Amino acid sequence: MALDFSGQNLRGRNFKGRQDLAGANFSYADIRGANFTNANLTGANFSHAKAGLQLHWAILLVLVSWLLSGLSGFLWAVNGYLVSRIFDTSGLEFQIAGWAALIVLIAFFFITIRQGVAAGLGALAVALAVVFAVVIAGTLAGAGTVTGVILGAAAIAGVIAAAIAIAGAIAAAIAAAVAAARTGARAAAVAVAGTLVSIYISWRAMKGDQKHSLSLVRNIAIAFAATGGTSFRGANLTNADFTQATLKSTDFRNTILICSRWYQAKMLDRVRPGSTYLQNSQVRQLLVTGQGQDKNFYRENLRGINLQKANLADASFIGADLSEANLQDANLSRAKLKQTQLDGTDLTGATLTGAYIEDWGITNTTKLHGVRCEYVFMRLPTKEDPDPLRKPDNKQEVFADGDFANFIKPIFDTLDLYHNQGVDPRAVAIAFKNLAENHPEAELEIVAMEKRGDDKILLRAKTAAGIDKSQLSAEYFDDYNQLKALSQSQQLLLVEKDQRIISLENMVDTALKQPKFYTQGNTNMSDISGINIEGSSNVSGIAGNNSIANLGTISGNVSIALNQLPDATDAEKPGIKELLSQLQDAIIQSTYLSEEDKTEALEQVNTLAEAGKNPQESTKQKTAKTAITMLKGIFTGLPAVASLVEATNKLLPAISKLFGLG
Repeated sequence: MALDFSGQNLRGRNFKGRQDLAGANFSYADIRGANFTNANLTGANFSHAKAGLQLHWAILLVLVSWLLSGLSGFLWAVNGYLVSRIFDTSGLEFQIAGWAALIVLIAFFFITIRQGVAAGLGALAVALAVVFAVVIAGTLAGAGTVTGVILGAAAIAGVIAAAIAIAGAIAAAIAAAVAAARTGARAAAVAVAGTLVSIYISWRAMKGDQKHSLSLVRNIAIAFAATGGTSFRGANLTNADFTQATLKSTDFRNTILICSRWYQAKMLDRVRPGSTYLQNSQVRQLLVTGQGQDKNFYRENLRGINLQKANLADASFIGADLSEANLQDANLSRAKLKQTQLDGTDLTGATLTGAYIEDWGITNTTKLHGVRCEYVFMRLPTKEDPDPLRKPDNKQEVFADGDFANFIKPIFDTLDLYHNQGVDPRAVAIAFKNLAENHPEAELEIVAMEKRGDDKILLRAKTAAGIDKSQLSAEYFDDYNQLKALSQSQQLLLVEKDQRIISLENMVDTALKQPKFYTQGNTNMSDISGINIEGSSNVSGIAGNNSIANLGTISGNVSIALNQLPDATDAEKPGIKELLSQLQDAIIQSTYLSEEDKTEALEQVNTLAEAGKNPQESTKQKTAKTAITMLKGIFTGLPAVASLVEATNKLLPAISKLFGLG
């Protein structure tokens, strides 16, 4: 049973390394100064809890802050003194030194305020270089004493200004008072100005200003304030709930934050985030408010983030990693998800209507149950094409409930064999057969074949888990390139009468000749004829099971197609219609073919019937040749006593002759 600490005073308690806190209830508890380092807090409830510093630590840190403020005031007083030498009438060299110090400070102040501390330090280096050059020139001219004074003043002023800015010290009244006592009103003005600059830098850094938050100022201040605060360092906070918790001065370094919930958490910008996703101010804001509409998260590491019910409409996640994230019921309408990694992501109930999903990285662990989606786009929009590759293709149609998940179901653990020029279908078929036979442990199954442009094709095969795909790909293409270099007669010696190779060869050949081609299915080399071939748009990464229609429906379609063919003029010489009718009857009556084989065979008969309307056209002849080859592959292996074998030995040659195939 989960432990219950709800509403308790746990200030300063030590839970370090405890593994019995999974699912524990810390809601409304006071956990200031508590130590949860390396604890297992999976599913723990910290809603409305109060984290941060205990009172004695807060007092100590305030005292340290005052000490730094006093030091800051003293240093600014020194700088004020240097600048005040401008008005020193005891010697020209002191006035020049004062001006040099002032130039360095002005350059540092101006650049720091506009561009941040890092840029200010760069400007300081340049200013010192200029002063140094002037000093060198003066030395060569014989003004040695003046040179030393000027260089010393400029260097001291610059180093002091940099030290104060990096420390982020706040020294207002104390600095002004000290400076006034030392150098008079003019020096006090410099001290006050310097103090105000320190205050401004610290304030902007703590507000998350990008110019300052990436500098040392904010990081040091946060680390300083988190000393002695609540520590979750190295803890497992998977699925932990921090809804409306107060989290100032809390340490989350090296913490597992998979699907942790931060909705309306207070002072999340004052935690010590380490390298977790909490280090990004925009991400923190999204987690607290749940509002990310129109925001840009380009290539952000958002792995394991909890955005349940978040408004992410029109947001851009191009190249971002959202693996293992919780996006349940999130609104991702029109979101850009190009190359977004979604391994293990929970999209249950999310809205994806109008999303752009080009090359997104869904896997077999991506949860798509109950996704609400009317249509998606397979490419990013352009001015010329604002609705690229819409699915469904018909703009008057939308996905019905549950259809999108079935449509977009990904192919898992696939070996992608991309052929980009001069594709040799026979070499492809032989090389793939060899690969499958040489590596039975890979359990290779062809699941997709896609034409990509002219004379380019992608052959995609499913593999067993853990298989080295790089090795398989290298072996395949070594074999393919050698086979491609052989003559056709040499290739034929390798093919012999292997119908599996012939079937795959014809499919590749068909794919290359059609303007748009996509084939999908689950087929291994023992049954290559089982692939379902479809003309379609180029939709990479989509797979499905073979579409096996009802046998009666297919047979009915064949009969309709046959009735549209002309009858033979000579009763002694049957035509295409009569021969195909005999073949249809032989297939249906066969006791050796499975229902799946019968369906596939009838689909090929239907293809021949459609081609028989114009049997002398070259395109129809090619289609007929492929269908006949497919039928031969289906009938291979039937017992010699089967009546279908006898029928096809007579029928298929006769049909080929009527199509002019010899």
